Amino acid sequence: MAEKTSFTHRIATRADIPAIMDVMKVSIAENMKGFLTEEEIAAAQETMGLDTTLLDDGTYFVIEAEKDGETVMAGCGGWGKRKTLYGGNHTRGRDDSYADPETDAARIRAMYTHPAWTRQGVGTLLLELGENAAREAGFKMIELGSTVPGEPLYRARGYKEISRDEQIADNGQVNTIIVMRKAL
Repeated sequence: MAEKTSFTHRIATRADIPAIMDVMKVSIAENMKGFLTEEEIAAAQETMGLDTTLLDDGTYFVIEAEKDGETVMAGCGGWGKRKTLYGGNHTRGRDDSYADPETDAARIRAMYTHPAWTRQGVGTLLLELGENAAREAGFKMIELGSTVPGEPLYRARGYKEISRDEQIADNGQVNTIIVMRKAL
């Protein structure tokens, strides 16, 4: 029986941006293939990417593992205390004002797992880290904007669908964002 991988985590910094971008790129390219066509993946990229406010707020995590004697990034993701639900710095419709823990939900944001580390608990660890941190910050509810490939994980972790937003991307394909919520 294979030995279970031991993951470590830490808060991401701006110095991690190149590695985060690499994980995002390969995660989008490979992990979405079983769910979306190449054209739909390209459409989804319009609402995906790095949001540096998460790094600046200290709410973005890096998950690391040892591989061949080196520490590598197995995944990244976090939570947001701002009102923006999903997307990167480039995404239209952002609202970077702070959410009120008494009336607003925290956000799970920008979760990506390197394809070499899928189905090994990286996504679950990222959710637990984000949920715990949001709870400690006083939030009672948490939301996320899921892609179609992310939906099974979030459902398995207790998130319920609130709505589906279908946007027409620049390439004419439909990009589906599934808004999901969970009580903390």
